[in-house]
Amino acid sequence: MINIRPVSDLRNKFTEIENIVIKEGKPVYLTKNGYGSMVVMSLEKYSELTDDIELKLDEADKEAEISDIRYRGEEVFSRVRKRIDGE
Repeated sequence: MINIRPVSDLRNKFTEIENIVIKEGKPVYLTKNGYGSMVVMSLEKYSELTDDIELKLDEADKEAEISDIRYRGEEVFSRVRKRIDGE
């Protein structure tokens, strides 16, 4: 179940939120004035989301060092859209 809390709970019920995030491994979605504001998650979960991206960016940097080929942003995003759409 999605855990949605007001941002004030981060200050007032920090330990409770910390338990959900760390012990249960679930994110907590925080709202401000009734609208989504931020998500709190453990460093472990954040790393799971970003490690692969960091690795791919490092690979791209290495490739850029040995190649003169450059692509415009429109070309890159066009290729990504085609892959997502299964073309």
